Amino acid sequence: MTSGSPRRRLGLAFLPILIFVGLALVFWKGLAGDPSNLPSALIGKPAPDFALPALEGSNIPGLAAADLKTGGVSVVNIWASWCGPCRLEHPILMELSQRTDVRLYGINNKDKPENARRFLGTLGQPFAAIGADSSGRTTIDWGSYGVPETFIVDGKGVIRFKWIGPLSAEIMAGTFAGEIEKAKQPLP
Repeated sequence: MTSGSPRRRLGLAFLPILIFVGLALVFWKGLAGDPSNLPSALIGKPAPDFALPALEGSNIPGLAAADLKTGGVSVVNIWASWCGPCRLEHPILMELSQRTDVRLYGINNKDKPENARRFLGTLGQPFAAIGADSSGRTTIDWGSYGVPETFIVDGKGVIRFKWIGPLSAEIMAGTFAGEIEKAKQPLP
C-alpha cells in the first residue's frame, strides 16, 4: 500500500458530500430566484388554439382562442379552487376586472366544477369568460408551470407577457401595468 492511498480514500469519501453541496446550491439558487423570470417560448407568438367549455353549472361563457383576438388587450389567468396563492391574488383580479381597457379571462385548471363555483361565489367572479380545463391539456399548451399564472395577450391574440405566481398590488401597479401598456402598442 502506498502512502497516498489513505488520502485518496479520504478524498473519495468526501466526493459525494461535495456533489450534494453543489447540487443543493444550484437548487437553492433556483428556488430563491424570481419565478417570473422563468422563460416562456410563447412570448411573441400567437396564443394556442383552444376552445374550452363553460364552467359546468354556471352562467359564465366558455373561452376560446378567438375571444383573445378582439382588438383589445386580454389578461388570461390560470387558476384553481385548490390553489392557495390563487385565493391570495383574487382581490387583485377583482380590481383588474373593473378596468375598461382590458378583458379578464380565466382558465380553470383541473378543478371540480362545484369547487370552482364555490370559490367564485365566496371571493367574487371577475372573469368575462372561464374555460374549464378539466384535463389540464390547454394549460400545458399555454406553457404553464402551474397555478396561478397570468398572461397578457394583445388584440391580435399574441402572448406578450407571462407572470408566474400570484399577482400582488405591487406587481400590478409596477411590472404588470407597464406590460399591459406595452401590449396596447403594435409589435415592431
